[in-house]
Amino acid sequence: MDGNHHPQGEPIAWIADNPSGLAHGRWGHPDLLSLPLSDRGLQLADGLFETLLVEEGQPLLLQQHLGRWQRSAALLGMAPPPGAEALTPRIAEAVRRSGIHQGALRLNWSRGSGGRGLDLPAAGAAQPLHRFWLQLSACQPAFSTLTTIISRHERRNGYSLVSHCKTFAYGGQIQARREARAAGADEALLLSSEGQLCCGSAANLLVRRSGRWLTPPASSGCLPGVMRRQALETALAAEASLSPDDLFSSEGALLINSLGCRPLSRCEGQELPGLEPSTAESLWRSLLDPADL
Repeated sequence: MDGNHHPQGEPIAWIADNPSGLAHGRWGHPDLLSLPLSDRGLQLADGLFETLLVEEGQPLLLQQHLGRWQRSAALLGMAPPPGAEALTPRIAEAVRRSGIHQGALRLNWSRGSGGRGLDLPAAGAAQPLHRFWLQLSACQPAFSTLTTIISRHERRNGYSLVSHCKTFAYGGQIQARREARAAGADEALLLSSEGQLCCGSAANLLVRRSGRWLTPPASSGCLPGVMRRQALETALAAEASLSPDDLFSSEGALLINSLGCRPLSRCEGQELPGLEPSTAESLWRSLLDPADL
């Protein structure tokens, strides 16, 4: 399936033909494109991704997402992923071919095919050629309220390099979300290794106390989210260690990421101070870079 025949509004994907460059690739529905079975991203979750919101056909906070992508790749010893110059025309083409002007854009960067097992080639030997692909799907930002539990089974490890990067490895978050749904809640909050509040399964946590928005520190093992960073850099929020009791005695709490900002209405069956979805949306939109709108 190629772009001229791609149904408007259906998800679209592109994958590079040659891992060493983005000059050529294949367009098609995500279900019809494929990775080699030897790809380390597929076999070992050895890769990074970024999820951006596209509004009015434009990717929001692109430079901020690409900055985190580059920092994470360096932290994990991966080759630098593509930059804005290479990606911007691909993103524009995805919008044009799909007709999706409001959606979620996922950028993927795998370490590529590198043989069997965990070990990478020794220094000086030929290294795996990294692989890039993207996917654009229709999506609306979310601001509705959430009910939550605190996961009994999954925690974040603040000492792990992987915890500080948005990698393909989301097994723990999937299990936390299953745990929440089994308990009749929408979402799970994860604790740090030390038992402090950390984050949601796919979003950063903001808790309002004494008139200030607070978010768990990076040392808790929370993902350094792009919207979290915006909140810190604009002084809308500050880092602070937070216990479950801090949440229960708070003036309200939010889960925030690049696809929305959702107030918590209840945790562990206990009512939390109500925050209106409109308040959450206003806060979220205030963090968007005007240059990207």
